[in-house]
Amino acid sequence: EVQLVESGGGLVQAGGSLRLSCAASGSTFDDYAIGWFRQAPGKEREAVLCISNSDGNTYYADSVKGRFTISFDSAKTSVYLEMNSLTPEDTAVYYCAADGLYRKRCSFYDYLYDLWGQGTQVIVSS
Repeated sequence: EVQLVESGGGLVQAGGSLRLSCAASGSTFDDYAIGWFRQAPGKEREAVLCISNSDGNTYYADSVKGRFTISFDSAKTSVYLEMNSLTPEDTAVYYCAADGLYRKRCSFYDYLYDLWGQGTQVIVSS
């Protein structure tokens, strides 16, 4: 059974950077579309970005475009969310998710992802 384990959250000052990790146990990310989501207190979970397994393209939420990027390790057993120029509005619990179906492009709909990490808290202080 494939499991996703996240790490790397924490407290950072506004303007700072943080890298989140998501490791897959029991598989690689070769055949999966990956999504990063976040949920702030009192708000619905929202997509941050996703990368398609069909063409490798990455799609960004407008709120993080130019600040957040996604990458993989060489073995594609870990995926990273690099977050720069953080603001207090980025404070949330962040989740990685994997979708095993091939779609024309990855989705921002969380219900299409069947594997989820446990979430990691990011707090950005002003």
